[in-house]
Amino acid sequence: MTTLGLVDAEQRDMIASFPSFDPEQDDLMEFRRGLVEGSTALLNSGSVTYEERLIPAPDAAPDVRVILFQPPKAKKTTSAILYVHGGGMIAGTPDMQAGMLNRLALETNTLVVSVDYRLAPETPFPGGLEDVYTALVWLHKHAKELEIDPDRIMVMGDSGGGCLAAATALLARDRGKVKLHAQVLIYPMLDLRTGGPDAPSDDPTTGEFVWTRAQNQHAWSAVRGELAADDPRFGYLSPAFMQDLSGLPATFMITGALDLFRDEDITFAQRLWKAAVPTELVVYANAVHAFDLLPSSLGERVRRDVLEAVRRLL
Repeated sequence: MTTLGLVDAEQRDMIASFPSFDPEQDDLMEFRRGLVEGSTALLNSGSVTYEERLIPAPDAAPDVRVILFQPPKAKKTTSAILYVHGGGMIAGTPDMQAGMLNRLALETNTLVVSVDYRLAPETPFPGGLEDVYTALVWLHKHAKELEIDPDRIMVMGDSGGGCLAAATALLARDRGKVKLHAQVLIYPMLDLRTGGPDAPSDDPTTGEFVWTRAQNQHAWSAVRGELAADDPRFGYLSPAFMQDLSGLPATFMITGALDLFRDEDITFAQRLWKAAVPTELVVYANAVHAFDLLPSSLGERVRRDVLEAVRRLL
């Protein structure tokens, strides 16, 4: 079927601008290049300057690169957002979102730190997740130097980065070193069954554009590697499998009605409510995956909603 007629009218002719990736015949490296180049142009990232840091990682892992976006200089300590970029955990860089992250820092008066985590399949789970967690611990440990309040750190991510953000919140809760203030999950990728034969839900009106069932299954296979289903770390790989969601920070989530991740996101929000986690969920009609990146009234509305939510939570 085609769901093109259901897509927001302003965005309908633009969804083809997203890089496509057919796992059966396309080259992953070419997809990565296209995603970075397209996103950089779309988000006006080429003209933005930022600071780079290399963070030493534990257990002989490679250093973790982060990029910092400073808020306007203020006389008082500010809050911080640890941002995790999208790309299905198989593509993307923090630099491609520099324009958006710079605006986020300026408009929320918040230090934004984005993580250049290792991608799959070269580095399967838990490499990328541990990179994000390493950045979180560094951010908390160096709060005084960075002039941030260590009790006002939020984790935020989109798509595959939303998965890593949610998993980082779970790791922070369970390891007990950092108490996160909030998490913001932008159409997060949470359930590795989605798009496969054992998917709990499979509405054919979702997942036709931008991020498809085939892409999703390919990405999850790459990230999972050889991790067994009975491994105690499985819920950190795919947060939908984490049995206990209690004790997580206040949460704001968005997804689209035509997004492949719609049902898993709604289910995750329901489970957060049942676990007494303060949670807001917004589902946008006529919205495909990554709809907030396209210039349109809908895109402007969701960007405004997310900005207001970040300000409210911080």
